[in-house]
Amino acid sequence: MARIVGVDLPRSKRVEIGLQSIMGIGPARAKELLERTGIDPSIRVHDLTDEQVNTLSALVQNDYKVEGDLRREVTGNIKRLMEINSYRGSRHKRGLPCHGQRTKTNARTRKGPRKTAVKKNNG
Repeated sequence: MARIVGVDLPRSKRVEIGLQSIMGIGPARAKELLERTGIDPSIRVHDLTDEQVNTLSALVQNDYKVEGDLRREVTGNIKRLMEINSYRGSRHKRGLPCHGQRTKTNARTRKGPRKTAVKKNNG
């Protein structure tokens, strides 16, 4: 089982795709990692040797900010925006989109499911 930076890579996928399950590693960085280590991108994760897994793991840990450190940095940045009361920080606080999208319709990912108004009948 290939475990890199505390993440189990999906066994049946190609290494190039499997590496992308680690937060902070996308397609470009996965390709770069495999070129630097000399691992063929088309082999499957379960076909990796222990030595190859160790070299990949060492390279990722030493050269890149991934998983826990990256998550901490991102949440710290968002907290900082909220503390200085910037526009983006206030949108984060209220659970609304931060990058100028429309909110009259759509924006359901950020706003959550619709809350329908309940009419009171006084009669």
